[in-house]
Amino acid sequence: MRKLIYLFLFLIMVSSISAYDFTIADYDTATIYHNSACGSCTHYLEMDLVPLLKNLGIKNIVMKDYVNDQDNREELIQRSDDLGVPPKLQGHFSIIIDDKIILQGHVPEHIILDLLNEDNQDKFNKILVYQDEMVHGDETPKSYKVWGFKGEPKEYPYEESVLQYLDWFNENKDNLKAPENKKYEDNFFSLLPLVLVTGFFDGFNPCAFGVLLFFVAFLFTIKRTKKDIVKTGIIYIASIYIAYFLIGLGLLRAIVVFSDAHFMAKLGAYLIIVLGVLNIASYFIPKVPLPKIPKFVVPTIKKYMYATTLPTIFILGFLVGLCTFPCSGGVYVAILGLLAANTTYSQGLLYLVLYNIMFVLPLIILFMFASNKKVTDKMQKYEMSKKKEIKLISGVLMFALGIAILIWFV
Repeated sequence: MRKLIYLFLFLIMVSSISAYDFTIADYDTATIYHNSACGSCTHYLEMDLVPLLKNLGIKNIVMKDYVNDQDNREELIQRSDDLGVPPKLQGHFSIIIDDKIILQGHVPEHIILDLLNEDNQDKFNKILVYQDEMVHGDETPKSYKVWGFKGEPKEYPYEESVLQYLDWFNENKDNLKAPENKKYEDNFFSLLPLVLVTGFFDGFNPCAFGVLLFFVAFLFTIKRTKKDIVKTGIIYIASIYIAYFLIGLGLLRAIVVFSDAHFMAKLGAYLIIVLGVLNIASYFIPKVPLPKIPKFVVPTIKKYMYATTLPTIFILGFLVGLCTFPCSGGVYVAILGLLAANTTYSQGLLYLVLYNIMFVLPLIILFMFASNKKVTDKMQKYEMSKKKEIKLISGVLMFALGIAILIWFV
């Protein structure tokens, strides 16, 4: 009975293969780097892609979760780097067939069939197809992109055959320029100036600044010694650093799980632009609402401020760090999205450390001056008198930064 079942299954497999009116090229291994937390991805892989690849004669199909297994993520990044896959053509899951066919996202079945057709095997040395849009029900994506690792990727309607590109590519490949393979190490150093500058700019946070100035002035009024003021200031700034770093760590992890870092980078850039516009508008229309420390947290902040013990100072700084995120979170989200898309996880962590050092650097500089009572009083008066101008300058810089990230980095 068991032999009959095996024979029946074999006949089904043979009949499914013979249903294709072409000879299937000889490919051995398909490695699928996926996110097990993505329900629609899992359904597509288990119900559509894996059965199709098996029917087409792919002998080894290896599933690797690159979200829950950090080694798999490092491996995917390295393979993408070695193959020359640019970040903009990396989907939320990747299928690599013998390092020759790279499928990114939900690639249509008819394209896979054409690429595995033996008659088309000599039309490309290496091919990439990108279709990263997720749809539901009977909907279908509008288009897909295909690239032969020369020239620029070309986009076609979803139903159109990839043969059109293969024919065009073969006619023009000798005249097409091969791109430079930018290594992740190059991406690491190319992003360094952006991370340092945006971290420092993000640190000019009116929420944290205002609380620090008020806090230092308050310490002077209750006659604390300069040594105590320095000590509490260091703890306050360190706790803000820890809070913001932990927020960044959580966001970086969330972006990896979300697995569409480019979207998150764009979302962050748009948030920066919106915040910039709001700050600019508030210069002309004072009643325009701006993100600020939530009102319900203010009594708690005051409570810890008046306690002035070292543990309560730490809690105060941590609260301020958490609550100032809405004031400048767009910059953080955009940068973390870029890091997730263009660096390895370990490089991203190093950048996170550097970013947050730059983030608290303005506070450190401010505190060095503010530890003098006369300077503190002058700075408080200046901040109050120039609030509108500070918002205007901040708004212009935010708007310009958001546009720059959209144009040059995503």
